[in-house]
Amino acid sequence: MGYRRGIRLFNQRHFFDAHEVWEDVWRECHGPEKRFLQGLIQVAVAFHHQSTGNIVGACSLLERARKNLVDHPEDFGGIRMAALLRSMAEWGESFSSGKQAPAFPTLDDIE
Repeated sequence: MGYRRGIRLFNQRHFFDAHEVWEDVWRECHGPEKRFLQGLIQVAVAFHHQSTGNIVGACSLLERARKNLVDHPEDFGGIRMAALLRSMAEWGESFSSGKQAPAFPTLDDIE
């Protein structure tokens, strides 16, 4: 399944590849799942931008991702939403303050 493959790629820090896989899944989704996947895609692209030095793009995408993910319940799609949102906030803070970046978030693997 593409969704789980995206999780594995994300956890291996292959952020661009995770985004590509999730986009294929996103095209077939509707409703809350579509918005959720859009948020995950944006998180993956934010970390890809961070890896290439595009901090402005990373910040922008983290904020857009937060807006797409914040209203989903805890454990939506097997993802601990509160932990992911907390990590995203820590990364956003490190981008804006120049503080040391936290560890990359990992997504729960639901296999």
